[in-house]
Amino acid sequence: MKHTDIYEIMTSPAVIGTHVTVCGWVRTSRDSKNMAFLELNDGTTLKHLQIVIDKSAFDDISEYMKLGSSLKVEGEAVKSVVAADSVEINAEKITVLGTCPPEYPLQKKRHTLEYLRTIPALRVRTNTFNAVFRVRSVVSAAIHEYFTERRFTYVHTPLITASDCEGAGEMFRVTTLGFAPEIKTLEEYDAADFFGRRAALSVSGQLDGEVAAMAFGKIYTFGPSFRAEKSNTQRHVAEFWHVEPEVAFAELPDIMVLAEGLIKHIISSVLEKCPDEMRFFDAHFEKGLIEKLTSVKNHDFAVMSYTEAIEKLEKSGREFKFPVYWGCDLATEHERYISEEVCKKPVFLTDYPKEIKSFYMKQNADGKTVAATDLLVPGVGEIIGGSEREADLDKLLEAMKSRNMNLDEYTDYISLRKFGSVPHSGFGLGLERIIMYVTGVSNIRDVILYPRTFGNIY
Repeated sequence: MKHTDIYEIMTSPAVIGTHVTVCGWVRTSRDSKNMAFLELNDGTTLKHLQIVIDKSAFDDISEYMKLGSSLKVEGEAVKSVVAADSVEINAEKITVLGTCPPEYPLQKKRHTLEYLRTIPALRVRTNTFNAVFRVRSVVSAAIHEYFTERRFTYVHTPLITASDCEGAGEMFRVTTLGFAPEIKTLEEYDAADFFGRRAALSVSGQLDGEVAAMAFGKIYTFGPSFRAEKSNTQRHVAEFWHVEPEVAFAELPDIMVLAEGLIKHIISSVLEKCPDEMRFFDAHFEKGLIEKLTSVKNHDFAVMSYTEAIEKLEKSGREFKFPVYWGCDLATEHERYISEEVCKKPVFLTDYPKEIKSFYMKQNADGKTVAATDLLVPGVGEIIGGSEREADLDKLLEAMKSRNMNLDEYTDYISLRKFGSVPHSGFGLGLERIIMYVTGVSNIRDVILYPRTFGNIY
């Protein structure tokens, strides 16, 4: 269907005085004695295009006025009489492409995000989600751009795996077998399954990414990850998107520089390419958001050890819901206190106790901590988790055995330490969490098309 995107109509002065055809959905409608007005949106811009209808030129306009209906409008593009820098269309011909009944749930009143989650197929038509998903698209493109410019190789790691990257067991099992009473043991069940052994959806592409990094030097993966964590917090979903670079010949400080550069590149891209959306989020979700992000982009991130962070939490005088002590796994309330009130900007926490971190992290010389880092940001908490990987075979095996891991499931990974092992590092950035940070949207369910959470699948 030949037509012009509303974005082009709104941004090109050359359209003034020309005959154009636009398509879109009716967002608002207003009727008066001689004239009627529609606001049309086709998804290409946050702004709505006003359609001016001279009622004397149309027999019946009732079908055009229904919210949610889709229309094709032909007419002359003229300067708006209300907004000097805007455009409107004087309608000459209107075609209804799809009617919409009166029970259309998106009426003129402002709906809560909780309500909109109950209608995921329609919530994307609202201003909020129009803005969220355009920012999500720009963030995704910026991630690819950042790594491509630095000559990283983009690799696709398996979504179905036989090993647990995190060693926590929170995985979704993949099976083709239904209930089979004749199978008496778990071993028999696994042997009879599709792969002849237990399989699950991947929680991370890291282990396979390390394999690729030992050949290509610098790689990144970018795709979905799955975690069967029975959590209903504002920061957790069962299916999310994950970017994970792995870099050979890199130690922990090197990967922190890479991570900081990525965050700043994402922020720069969003501020440059989504000005209307960012003004919308600044006005409706987080006052001062643009100023905050601009400051983050222009200043260095803080760096603090886990031990120092614990000391500051203990001396804070705050009564936290979760107790603070050296060796505890920091909760969101702890992370936000450090980033929002102590540092007042993004901060890398480093050198965590080895007992609360994954088996693959490099053990420090003190014997108590590992060369790990989490990037904490105000308003969200952790958005990046990374580390230098353990390159010493004996130390890696010791860490795996202490966690009672089945070494047979990690044969390829272990072999990397046998054949030309090198210092190497990487991190994981949750796409949804960085989108929460740059938009001010506080619930992860509102930055992903279909949020999958414990007890809920749409």
